[in-house]
Amino acid sequence: MLDPRVIDPRQEIVRRAGLDDRDVDQVVRVMQALRRWREADRRASEASRRYMRLGETDMRAIRYLIAAGHQGRAVTPGALAEHLQISTASTTKLLDRLVAGGHVLRRPHPSDRRSVVVEVTAETRNTARLTVGRRHARRFDVAARLSPAERDIVAGFLEDLASTADEE
Repeated sequence: MLDPRVIDPRQEIVRRAGLDDRDVDQVVRVMQALRRWREADRRASEASRRYMRLGETDMRAIRYLIAAGHQGRAVTPGALAEHLQISTASTTKLLDRLVAGGHVLRRPHPSDRRSVVVEVTAETRNTARLTVGRRHARRFDVAARLSPAERDIVAGFLEDLASTADEE
């Protein structure tokens, strides 16, 4: 983020009332750190997708299927479509692609003979654990090093920041 004192000297967009130069410097540092985090996360996600030869929606599907598997939940194509908020036709194409790539299997539903469930293959589950899982573990370690009060502050800040994404 550029310094608001430079890009918005009249405070038409970025209000700085009650903030001295040191305060503004700290806010700019936080915003720059967020930008670096987003960029690093984007690069890591892209690297994982390239390594696994998957698109963004494919990765979202894999993450959902892995999480459901950990919870012992069977996932139907319809449930996957609902989670991803895509059409059933798009889900069929996605699943065909993931099956062809060796990432998922379609199996008969355990209690509904008319339906199928979708499961992640052991190889894809292991690859995801070694790539995305390790990245999440490092993030967890960073958050765990914070004191309880610091975690509350950071969580509140990020929740407030997330809520601004929906504002116009």
